[in-house]
Amino acid sequence: MIDFKSEIATQISKITDINKIEIEQYIEIPPNKELGDYAFPCFKLAKNLKKAPQIIANEIMNKLEKNNYIENFEVTGGYLNFYINKYELIKSVLNDIETYREKYGSSDIGQGKNVVIDYSSPNIAKPFHIGHLRSTVIGGALYKIYNFLGYNAIGINYLGDWGIQFGKVMAGYSMWKNEYNFEKKEDELNSILKIYVRFNKEEKENPDLTNKAKEWFKKLESGDNEATKLWEWMRKTSLENYEKTYKLLNCKFDSYHGEAYYNDKMDAVVKELEGKNLLVESEGAKVVKLDDYNMPPCIIITSAGTTIYATRDLAALKDRINSYDFDKAIYVVGNEQLLHFKQVFKVLELMGYEKYAKNCIHVPFGLVVDKNGEKIGSRKGNSVSLEDILQESINKVKKIIEEKNPNLENKEEVARKVGVGAVIFNDLSNNRIKDEIFDWDMLLNFQGETGPYIQYMYVRTNSLIKKAGYMPKMSDIDFKKLADKESINIISLLYSFGKIVKDAGNNNEPSIISRYLLELAKNYSNFYNEHKIICEDKKEQDARLAITLAVQIVLKTGCTLLGMEMPEEM
Repeated sequence: MIDFKSEIATQISKITDINKIEIEQYIEIPPNKELGDYAFPCFKLAKNLKKAPQIIANEIMNKLEKNNYIENFEVTGGYLNFYINKYELIKSVLNDIETYREKYGSSDIGQGKNVVIDYSSPNIAKPFHIGHLRSTVIGGALYKIYNFLGYNAIGINYLGDWGIQFGKVMAGYSMWKNEYNFEKKEDELNSILKIYVRFNKEEKENPDLTNKAKEWFKKLESGDNEATKLWEWMRKTSLENYEKTYKLLNCKFDSYHGEAYYNDKMDAVVKELEGKNLLVESEGAKVVKLDDYNMPPCIIITSAGTTIYATRDLAALKDRINSYDFDKAIYVVGNEQLLHFKQVFKVLELMGYEKYAKNCIHVPFGLVVDKNGEKIGSRKGNSVSLEDILQESINKVKKIIEEKNPNLENKEEVARKVGVGAVIFNDLSNNRIKDEIFDWDMLLNFQGETGPYIQYMYVRTNSLIKKAGYMPKMSDIDFKKLADKESINIISLLYSFGKIVKDAGNNNEPSIISRYLLELAKNYSNFYNEHKIICEDKKEQDARLAITLAVQIVLKTGCTLLGMEMPEEM
């Protein structure tokens, strides 16, 4: 791929003797295409050169040379505007997409580097509910994006699989198991949840139940055979249930080390903190003072003598350092944990692991809310199962198919891809820090800024290529047939795909790709409306088919990075 920005920076660097990398950082894309494809703001040089920006721009322009890549340049105010050779751009983009296909836009910038991504992390013994959607799809997208950029991404599902709540479930199970349905495997997890809910309710009226829960959890902590087997069964049942949802969402994990895994690793962290004189007594607890960093103390041992989340997270971080020697450690966790992670990362730094601490990143996100802005987390007092949400979306798509295209083949598969894709895209279509609005009417709209709209545009490209019955080679394309505004707009967007993916990775923000895909789909729709793809002029048809194929490939690649699948028909 021709790097036009680099070509421009090279020329300016030779003329000004300013470092090329610095020049490249200054180069902008003008808001209006009439002002060129790239612009160099000479205001950046005015102070050092002690000249007006417009004078600097004219002096540089007079020394520039046109070449195969840059066909013109002009000065507008203090900006030096560049117009690139459109045919070189078209040829470069279409040839590269034909060559690399689904690898187009990928990179090796992460080669040899490990990125640990901690995401999803549900509490076992409960169904996977809507509250886990955001961490799961954001983390799943980042996992795919980092791999696409050449990193070795390691997906970690840090399960909530330890704590007094399991004492409650075990105590409840021992008393009431015969009152619930454990005969069918598919009913096991819901029955476990019902016991947990009942226990919490009855515990308020009967404090003796609290003691029973503590007794069972103590048995688990001491390695009691019955308690351990019960815990293992709950964990296994939970994971089997979650795996169905992960499969639907196209999420993959390389490790399921949860809280329980670090039970025997926390003492070493406490001893290390003590050995480095970081632990101090405070109101009966042991803490790391963070006053110098404008943070409250980080509690390591509570006043009751027990470890806490921070202790466990530090143990997990040390384990991940030893296991993966990571370049980045990313935590996809809600924004309510902002202070917690600031504290943990700072403590890691104070322990002497600055190299790793500076590369620990908390990726926060907002809530899932309904169209009235109310938090979605319960319905009539019960958790909203994410599997139920996905199935409901699939069923709604099935209904639309029956109304619009009842003779469609593979209805079940299409409904699954569109229904699940709609949920994923709805989550990833806006900046992750914003609350996600969950509205069925908006979610499944085939015309708005939705996943189904992008899938529909992909299907349109597919049907056009099928209708043509062939695909011309890029070497046979007359690129002058693509000089119209609509074609150039698409080519420019396709050219930027690699940068878009890098930006999404650098900012840990999948919505950068989502917004790009919407823009590409809209521009292809404009192109399709303005120009007949299947037409009498063979050269025009070949050129327009080439653009259609390029759009199809990039739409599919981009959606795959988000975790969506593309139907071939709709």
